[in-house]
Amino acid sequence: MSRLREVWREATLVRHLVGAALGLAVVVLALESSSDFRNLQFASMAYLGIAAGGLTVLTGVNGQISLGHGALMAIGAYTTALLLPDRDASTPLPLAVLAAVAVTLVVGLAVGYAAARLHGPYLAGATLALAVAVPGVALFFKQELGGEQGLRVVLPEIPAWVLDLAFFVTGHELTRSRYIAYAAWLTLIVTFVLLANLSRSRVGRRWRAVRDGEVAAELAGIDLGRARVSAFVVSAAAAGAAGAMMAIIVRLAAPSGFTLTLSLTLLTAVVLGGLGSLAGALIGAALLTFLPQVVTDWGSSAGLSDIRAAELAPLVYGLVMVLVVLMAPSGVVGTVRSLAQRRRRPPTTEEPAPVPPPERPIPSTSEPVTTTSKGTPK
Repeated sequence: MSRLREVWREATLVRHLVGAALGLAVVVLALESSSDFRNLQFASMAYLGIAAGGLTVLTGVNGQISLGHGALMAIGAYTTALLLPDRDASTPLPLAVLAAVAVTLVVGLAVGYAAARLHGPYLAGATLALAVAVPGVALFFKQELGGEQGLRVVLPEIPAWVLDLAFFVTGHELTRSRYIAYAAWLTLIVTFVLLANLSRSRVGRRWRAVRDGEVAAELAGIDLGRARVSAFVVSAAAAGAAGAMMAIIVRLAAPSGFTLTLSLTLLTAVVLGGLGSLAGALIGAALLTFLPQVVTDWGSSAGLSDIRAAELAPLVYGLVMVLVVLMAPSGVVGTVRSLAQRRRRPPTTEEPAPVPPPERPIPSTSEPVTTTSKGTPK
């Protein structure tokens, strides 16, 4: 039995694939038992989870703070919008997502090399400038990127084999909203499997070494700049996939959807869920997706107007953020893990023995003891 446990712990890829299969089964059950509106909410949770997963690798595993992931999502969204301008576009949906990932990866490589020597608040400031500058590019190139109105994204026709497969597996007709939700969650599962394997590989160990101690990592032969750039590139690729799915779900790529608020929201999701945990990123994305609506419904049932109920949601969300930071600084996942470790520890009933006070040295009798004029030993 112990041998099987050791093999299971060492088989990282197999363990992650089994977890992905179980997650896919849960997704199918959840989407098939939900309405079209709820499916779109699940799809929104998926693209937020993809972006938060990439950011938690950058911030939680490698220790870099980024405030520009909303801008990277904008690059992926606009790439998808340019490839899917109308229903007659011949670009398949998976190819459009891969193209968005590739373009964002190249941009992330350039930004990562430019900011390779920066860390801490300096890197946060550089990525903050990126978050402010990128939405303005769409306003400058109005003819190509649509200006303030943005670009429409038209979902291509669902392939016939996808319709047949969905009916064979679920026994229901596949609607367009459910198709979008499936596409978003499949993208999330693939992204999380890749991120989890990278985090457990030699590359992930280098990222953690740089996070824990730069001097020690450099003495161990790790190139700090290369480790930072690789982490930023991987995180940027995940943001590009999230931006592509966001454009497909919202059916629009506009500058108003990729402001600094989106970058701060992603960072908040990572902190709420737990730094360095992909499960925490998904929990944070769920809180971002469903908490505002729940609070708004509570306000409406309490007799508040629609405007006041909508204004109540950011207040409650901010209070939850403050309570989590104060009472559970390691996030939801970190707090659960610490509680589980405390329960596993055996209770200690024996009290530790008291430590005797240190003995004062006794002067040697072979040496004469001289005294001062006041009678005290010299």
